[in-house]
Amino acid sequence: MMRRPQPTAAMSLSLQRIHHVAVICTDYRVSKAFYVDLLGLRVVAENHRPERDSYKLDLALPDGGQLELFSFPAPPPRPSRPEAAGLRHLAFVVDDVNAAKAWLQAQGVAVEPVRIDPFTHQRFTFFADPDGLPLELVERLPA
Repeated sequence: MMRRPQPTAAMSLSLQRIHHVAVICTDYRVSKAFYVDLLGLRVVAENHRPERDSYKLDLALPDGGQLELFSFPAPPPRPSRPEAAGLRHLAFVVDDVNAAKAWLQAQGVAVEPVRIDPFTHQRFTFFADPDGLPLELVERLPA
């Protein structure tokens, strides 16, 4: 069991935002096309690591956050359904979830029905990346 440190006035992390999220894919070219060409994320850097037979692709989100896309030879499958411990999904904010859903569907992406979160009252939907990682679209609430 991990022992939690007792917070003191001198100890504070002051976390500000998520810097990046790392995703491991099974087919680098398919996933790169999905995140760059379909979702429109901007490439910051792309590096091949021959010693690991691996790619690392840094992708920028408009708010300054990043998504790192990694490839490795034969990664094990990610448990997703039924719910498994660990990362559940990635969520992106959009202005209009219905419009985003319609656009994704027009591109051939399967998208779940739009729902309303009973706690935040935000509209949201889910779709998946090429490896089945759940991705969520959350509609920005009016100010």
